[in-house]
Amino acid sequence: MSVRVDPAEVEFTAIRAQGAGGQNVNKVSNAVHLRFAIHGSSLPEAVRARLLALSDQRITTEGVVVIKAQSSRSLEQNKADALERLQAMVDSVAAPPKARKQTQPSFGSKQRRLEGKATRSQVKQLRGSVRHLDG
Repeated sequence: MSVRVDPAEVEFTAIRAQGAGGQNVNKVSNAVHLRFAIHGSSLPEAVRARLLALSDQRITTEGVVVIKAQSSRSLEQNKADALERLQAMVDSVAAPPKARKQTQPSFGSKQRRLEGKATRSQVKQLRGSVRHLDG
């Protein structure tokens, strides 16, 4: 299932990048903050619910995704990178999770479990006090 993020619903803010970059990093705002409001988006309701349920630090308590991109020196490349990362986040929740089918443990697995318990019981019994045989 492919759900595309509408670029018109995404807000970009140019900020100054952190880290090394010489004098240029102090003058040019090449990094990008992407903000995407999940509640006000045109995503299907099921996808929005799964996106809000994610325990991702990039999603605020108000339901806004904030992604910072600063890997490139180009503002346009950073915008494309941030949008790509948002799309990857949406793609990860686009397909509903498969429902788990309940199964019974196999006969072999039951036997192995019981054998392990018997072995462990024997080990613990042997830890007891030593009995002397007089006779």
